[in-house]
Order: sequence, then C-alpha cells, then structure tokens
Amino acid sequence: MLSPELRQRIDTLLNGNNVVLFMKGSPSQPSCGFSSKASGILNELLDHYTHVDVLADAEIREGIKVYGQWPTIPQLYVKGELIGGSDIIDQMFNSGELHQVLGVPAPVRITPALHITPAAAKAIRQAMENTEPGYALHLSVDARFQSQFQLKPLSGNEIMSEVEGIKVYFDLASAPRADGISIDWIEDARGSGLAIDNPNAPAKVQSLSVEALNEDLQNFVVIDVRPAHGREVATFPHPHEVLDEDTFERLSALPKDTRLAFLCHHGNSSRQAAEHFRHLGFTHIFNVEGGIDAWAEKIDNSLQRY
Repeated sequence: MLSPELRQRIDTLLNGNNVVLFMKGSPSQPSCGFSSKASGILNELLDHYTHVDVLADAEIREGIKVYGQWPTIPQLYVKGELIGGSDIIDQMFNSGELHQVLGVPAPVRITPALHITPAAAKAIRQAMENTEPGYALHLSVDARFQSQFQLKPLSGNEIMSEVEGIKVYFDLASAPRADGISIDWIEDARGSGLAIDNPNAPAKVQSLSVEALNEDLQNFVVIDVRPAHGREVATFPHPHEVLDEDTFERLSALPKDTRLAFLCHHGNSSRQAAEHFRHLGFTHIFNVEGGIDAWAEKIDNSLQRY
C-alpha cells in the first residue's frame, strides 16, 4: 500500500523531470549489473537525466515498485510513463525504439571492422562446432571497454561483422567501441585463450615517480585517495583533491583529458582508483609510485613517515 505522502513525492519527481531512472547507485558508480546496463545505455543517448539512488532511500525503493506495479530495480520513466527495467531498455535501445521515446536522433548502425588471426579463427570454429541452432557468437564491449564473448540466441537487432567465415554479432553500443578490434589466440605460462586488443580503449594507467611529479606539479591534478587519518598524519603539501563520496561525482565530471595523478600511502590503492577513472574515459591517468611514503623519503623529509 502506497501512502498519499509517498505517492505525492513520486508524482512530484516524475512531473518535474522528463527522464527519471530509479537505480542502485549512480550513473558514474552503479551498485549492480542491471543498473549499470540501464544507466550505461542512457549515458549513450543523453547528456543529462535524473537518477534516484534507491539504496539511499528505502521508502522510495519499495514505494516505486508499488507505484508502477513493477517488482524490480532499475526502472525508467519518461514523461511520467514507466518504460521498464534493464532488459526492456536494452531491447528498445537496440531496436531504435528508445531513441524515439527519448526524442534523440535515430541510431547509426556502424559495422565494426575486425581482425581475427588464423589461430583465433581456428579456436572459435572449434568452440562453435556444437552450437545449438539459433545461437550465435556475440561480442559485447561495455562503457569501460571490457570485452566479453557469449553464445546466445539472436534477437534480430544485432550488427554483424564477418571475418574468416566467422560471424560476430554486436549490440548497438558495442559496435562502435569494437571498430578496429583485433582478436588473437594466446598460449603462455598462464594458459591459453582469446586475447582482444581494442585501439578504442582508454590509455593504460602510467607510472609516475615522485621526482617527476615534483618537477611538473602544475600540470597535474593530484588526487589523494588515502583515508582521513592518513592524510592527517602526512598531508600532501601542495594543492590537491581528496577522493571520497562527496567529491567523486565532481572529479568524475572533469574534462576527460585532465592529467590526473593518484596518490596513496605506498602506491597500491591509488592504482586501483586510477584504473577506475581510466574506465570512466579519462585518457591521461598516472599512479604516483611509492605514494606519500616515497614523497616523504625523496622529496620532503619534513613529512612524517608512517
């Protein structure tokens, strides 16, 4: 049962915003795979839309399920009308129907150019020898340029590329991200498997010494990812940002060509943070090797080492 007060809250929210996505987390930091898929699709089509993190509002989380008689999250509303969850959003996106609903230009269906080495082609053919009728090889490339092969049924809206007699199917979002991709078969000490080289993926995180950072500080935005107690013990003595829940959205909205240098205690957690920002599309990402400990040892001996 939906209380009049809660119904009014939801009505006001939907009437005041053209596109509303009820999700777990935020578009830049989704908290579940379904919310990630839904927000990723909307990010492809819109520069701005309203999102509601249901994990931060238990009343809305349960109330929105009753409001639209839809039992799961995420949920997309456009002009006050329930569109559906992540699977329906995905289907409408690939058919082009979602573009019409959102009032954006029709999709451009780009057929990606692929290169498949003979060794990879042989391995793929062998793997597909006993494929069930109606199933095909799909390659998805998400917004973080993580690639995944799947054997699954065709929906009829995929984009197909054929190389070496092998048909590879892509969804609408994956196709442009996969343009120019190379697929090889690798065998080494770690084992064997398909290896994908995607020229569209963001540049890898680069290592940055404390000496190099010190010489070129003015050309970096330094982001300290340490917890508060570490920053209090040894404060980085130059202008910098702190990465936490309050600053994440603002920092992730910086121009994607900003030179970001991530700093932590010894250079480990900062690399993880740097990788996350690389997957957000930033192209000049650096990890300060050795962290504040190396800075105290080699650059500023007045800082306390801990």
